[in-house]
Amino acid sequence: MKKMLLIFVAALTSAAHAQSEIPKSALDIAPLLIGEKIPEFTLKTAENADVNLSALLKKKKTVLVFYRGGWCPYCNLHLQALAEAEKQIIDSGYQIIAVSPDSPENLKITEEKDKVKYTLLSDSKGELIKAVGIAYQVPENYKSVINVHSKGINTSLLPVPSVFVVNTEGDILFEYISPDIKQRISTELLVSVLKNLK
Repeated sequence: MKKMLLIFVAALTSAAHAQSEIPKSALDIAPLLIGEKIPEFTLKTAENADVNLSALLKKKKTVLVFYRGGWCPYCNLHLQALAEAEKQIIDSGYQIIAVSPDSPENLKITEEKDKVKYTLLSDSKGELIKAVGIAYQVPENYKSVINVHSKGINTSLLPVPSVFVVNTEGDILFEYISPDIKQRISTELLVSVLKNLK
């Protein structure tokens, strides 16, 4: 009996350890699910000010976007498309918040380049990305890019591009997660989802 108990405890310990490791591939992530809550974290604004994500979410239902960084051409196209659809999204009762591992300084560059008026936030340490379960290990050829754009804070992880629709309590109502960096939810589909969510 003791031997069985020891095996069970050992199995639990190794399972917990395995879950705390960052997946090697975008295909191996274990994201939060619909009905779960976005965890509370303090992130940085483009002005390098601390902001509590939960406090922002409480203001209005939110389209919460995770993108790889302003250096990623597919992310820039997605951010621009969101900017173009922002009025429709606001009219549906939502705000847009986009989070990346970029440093606050690099958020400013992205705001200007992509003509973004909605909120961009920095998660340079990758704490929120890990907590949401969408972090994976940076492929070797991206490490220097990530290092530069996070001002040396992050050299090891990227988020899988994701969109979460959350209520003011931070509960996930809808999610779109694509390990294929070229595939993003279309703004037409997103706006349709928002209009149909209760």
